[in-house]
Amino acid sequence: MKPPYELTASILKSVTSISEKLGEINARHLTRQSPTLRKQNQIKTIHASLQIEGNTLTEAQITALIENKPVIGPQKDIREVVNAIAVYEQLASFNFTSEQHFLAAHKALMQGLIERPGSYRSQGVGIVTGSQVKHVAPPATNVPYLMKELFAYLKDKNELTLIKSCVFHYEMEFIHPFLDGNGRMGRLWQTVILRHDYPVFEFLPFESLISRNQADYYQALAQSDKEGKSTSFIEYMLRIIDKSLAALLLQATKRLTDAERIKLFLSGAATKFTRQDYLRKFPELSPATASRDLKKAVDNGLLEKTGDKKTTLYRLAST
Repeated sequence: MKPPYELTASILKSVTSISEKLGEINARHLTRQSPTLRKQNQIKTIHASLQIEGNTLTEAQITALIENKPVIGPQKDIREVVNAIAVYEQLASFNFTSEQHFLAAHKALMQGLIERPGSYRSQGVGIVTGSQVKHVAPPATNVPYLMKELFAYLKDKNELTLIKSCVFHYEMEFIHPFLDGNGRMGRLWQTVILRHDYPVFEFLPFESLISRNQADYYQALAQSDKEGKSTSFIEYMLRIIDKSLAALLLQATKRLTDAERIKLFLSGAATKFTRQDYLRKFPELSPATASRDLKKAVDNGLLEKTGDKKTTLYRLAST
């Protein structure tokens, strides 16, 4: 049974924008991150995902734990980080359609933190904020069946991976299959699903954007609960993914010199082009930076400029 959701204009717009950015990331070979950058982004991911759950350790302390250095802090928080490091290091070994792998990941993530990690709950649970009950999960007896159906949905090849990952994240949170660790498992498994088709998600810390405004994350979950379908949460998560990819492209663009940007642009440019064409290739740049790049290329004799202001055109300099 396919989980309920609607395809909205917002979802289609986000899918288009994300697809364009993924194409640009592949064109720039940004999936070939250096070991150092991969490590830095893994730290950001672990820090953000656990911070959402109340973990107090800093990125510097997480770095120290990765490097097997002693860290002073709450033992529970340290154990959470050590477990998360072990799980994220084996991200590539998880099959996103395997319920057994899912349970094994939870066991590794929650080892030493709860009783019977890696096992579905055997009692009823609810989410309480203050004195209000925000969510009552399905009865424990329904959990194995509901999760089996959810994993069957993941095998549907007619569903877009981007949407499928968001649906799984929401539905798993709604089922709340574990006594603890549901939030971090939802975010982890969405990454596992996404990286199957898009390797860039192995080191894209989209959790950082969630942690900056957790209220929006919980509001999206609550809104989908209220509507009885995952539409609102899909819209929210796709916006988060889109912003994360934009940040990655901006980071990559800033690392390029103006000469490198010009060279990359000219490798696929038309005979004549405008500043707007250049900005479409590098939407992360400001118009002023784009103008400086093009002016420098003209001054260096690489480009020729014709026209003025809105009629300005550029082309490769004659040899």
